Amino acid sequence: MIRLGIDFGGSGIKGGLVDVVKGELIQPRIRIPTPEGAKPKEVAAVVAEICRGFGYHGAAGGTIPGVVQHGVVMTAANIDDSWVGKDVERLFSQASNCEFHAVNDADAAGLAEIHYGVGKDFPGQVILMITLGTGIGSALFVDGSLVPNLELGHLKVREKDAERRASDAARQRKKLSWPAYAAALDEVVGEIEALIWPDVIVIGGGISKQGEKFIPLLKRRAKVVPARLLNQAGIIGAALYASEMEKRAQA
Repeated sequence: MIRLGIDFGGSGIKGGLVDVVKGELIQPRIRIPTPEGAKPKEVAAVVAEICRGFGYHGAAGGTIPGVVQHGVVMTAANIDDSWVGKDVERLFSQASNCEFHAVNDADAAGLAEIHYGVGKDFPGQVILMITLGTGIGSALFVDGSLVPNLELGHLKVREKDAERRASDAARQRKKLSWPAYAAALDEVVGEIEALIWPDVIVIGGGISKQGEKFIPLLKRRAKVVPARLLNQAGIIGAALYASEMEKRAQA
């Protein structure tokens, strides 16, 4: 079964056709720079362009960097405030003539990792996915099932949002060495771990490619491992989410 997944990022909007049985892209992805300001209508136009680029018509999934409830964007910590209250599923569907299903970006990455990536090594365990980028995304899985819209990046750590302390953007902004960054991240993950007690913590986002530089320095009770799907996780997870929503509607 082939479904389209689109991943909405701060610098680029990426789409790909995904074999949702294998969890693999079947051809090279399309990437278009995110429009300046990333307003809803401009992003929807890019989504439609990607759909046309693949000649795709059907169920599709799209990630949103914020809480999504029943197709409506509820938060906008790292995107324009005009997204809040927007029925993004309707917006993307009308722009593209595809049936769109919207999902939080960290949830999508987590779905991909649980079904096709590192999660396969830890069946039946409580797994927390943490994505490190402009902000900190999080997704929790209990025996393979998603607990949606877990916004741990906004947990207060010494009166400041966790993502202000330990996102990859914070690392770059503060010009932290890897040991210094590991210490900042360890403090944040320690606060999270005290609340949730996962068996496994998966570190995702583009920074996970350099996981060997900081993951071994984390002093956590849970096993901490890097993600495997890297920049494809959002696309694959969005396509999988669309497939699951399609099946649910038909049941």
